[in-house]
Amino acid sequence: MIKIFHTLIIAVAFAFGSSIAIAETITIVAASSIKFAMTDIVNKFNAEHRNDEVKTIYGASGKFTSQIQNGAPFDMFFAADVNFPQILKNEGLTSSDPVVYAIGRLVIWSSTTDATKLTLQKLSNVNIRKISIANPDVAPYGMRAKEALKSVGMWEKIQSKLVFGENIEHATQMVRTGAADAGIIALSLARNPALSKQGGYSLIDSSLHGSLAQAFVITKRAKDSALARRFAAYVQTPESRKTIEKYGFVLPENIRSEK
Repeated sequence: MIKIFHTLIIAVAFAFGSSIAIAETITIVAASSIKFAMTDIVNKFNAEHRNDEVKTIYGASGKFTSQIQNGAPFDMFFAADVNFPQILKNEGLTSSDPVVYAIGRLVIWSSTTDATKLTLQKLSNVNIRKISIANPDVAPYGMRAKEALKSVGMWEKIQSKLVFGENIEHATQMVRTGAADAGIIALSLARNPALSKQGGYSLIDSSLHGSLAQAFVITKRAKDSALARRFAAYVQTPESRKTIEKYGFVLPENIRSEK
């Protein structure tokens, strides 16, 4: 009887030890533009994979690129511009090729004004005193906002009104809190239920700026991570892609001129 009991204890210990051995945690860094869609996807993934955990950090793609170049312990990178993961790939810092998972869109949004009637040209109106955009030096949505304003000859005209957020989420918060009267932000953030009830938005013609092709890579650090590969596949499932579309992203195969 004692022998059987000891055998059971060993079997349970082995099983428990095995479950610990296969459990894995990864940290992904992602552009703020994908925050709400990614949060939905990660929460569902974690619920379906109880032994594993995907942790997320959101911010500006340019800053994450620099941090990965300097050895930051990130396993996957979801950028707002395919050029950033491509830079890391060229430097030998990834274990996968960049995969474009969505195309972002820009909108003019306000929490106090009917933004559905706003255009880039109308941002010069005297009642619009401050306009927020993401920092064009590090954030792709800020870069594209600058390009769109330059395309219609408005960049110099509204220069004194511009305030810069560290990333696109910060730029959005500036409008939401009253630090800016309007902002050029990501459609994916304007589609967030908390924002969609405030002021509305106006879609910016995508021909006025470069593409916001958003791409992810698995970093070199995670080259042996089975969880990173599973999550990469999960992001590309029909269900995850529907979530991405829900927040206003265009799927790569559906790229078209939208005005």
